[in-house]
Amino acid sequence: MSFSCRMDPRFSYCLYVPRTYADAGRPPCRMLLAVHGTERANQRLRDLFATFAERENCIVVAPLFPAGLSADDDIDAYKYLERDGLRYDLVACDMLDEVAAAYGVQADDLRVFGFSGGAHFAHRFLYGHARRVRAASIAAPGGITVPDPAQPWWIGVADFEARFGQPVAWDALGNIALHLVVGAEDTNPQGMIQSPAHPHWMPGADALGATRVARLRHLYDAMRPINANVQYEELDGVRHDMTPLVEAAQRFFGTVSRQMA
Repeated sequence: MSFSCRMDPRFSYCLYVPRTYADAGRPPCRMLLAVHGTERANQRLRDLFATFAERENCIVVAPLFPAGLSADDDIDAYKYLERDGLRYDLVACDMLDEVAAAYGVQADDLRVFGFSGGAHFAHRFLYGHARRVRAASIAAPGGITVPDPAQPWWIGVADFEARFGQPVAWDALGNIALHLVVGAEDTNPQGMIQSPAHPHWMPGADALGATRVARLRHLYDAMRPINANVQYEELDGVRHDMTPLVEAAQRFFGTVSRQMA
């Protein structure tokens, strides 16, 4: 079942709610925002987290960001948080608030996961909403935004406040347990921004790395100087495959939960 978003009914989300989420004796129920890639497989992503959600007492919120909402049918707009005044990050926040109110759980202390195009969205979401995120797993993005105030959006964050109406949450970024994960064999450049022919290309985009592996390493190197609590993981023998990356994210989130216990 999918639910329309009250902020904008053009968007919907599906849920996984643990059967005993409110039972006495269970740890407090938290939420996990799971963001699909370009293929929009949000229900499959939700299902991959079902066993984890039961074990960790976590409600999975999996948005659907429809393709083609802009005049030029841009399928990638959500990855950059905003297009033509439409704030995809705020739509996601409203979904989370809506679910939190419905189930009586906290809307902060989030876990965030994104795969491929969803990883574009997920790590950029942190720059503006770090204060409500406890842990994030960023899986195989084809493009990255580094925490560099000298580089313009979307490569860096120089104009972040002018664009999004708030400064980067620098202080809160260091409080997030951050996991960057990619398949070691994820070296096919298909779907990545590689030339000016791509509608989202900008000067400097190709300097971030020629593969998803190289780009995620670049993001890791850029996060360390700002004292981010970040770890990097490559999965041997894995290409651009969502399932093993979700499994790695579940291990990471489980470790975070045990450290908080």
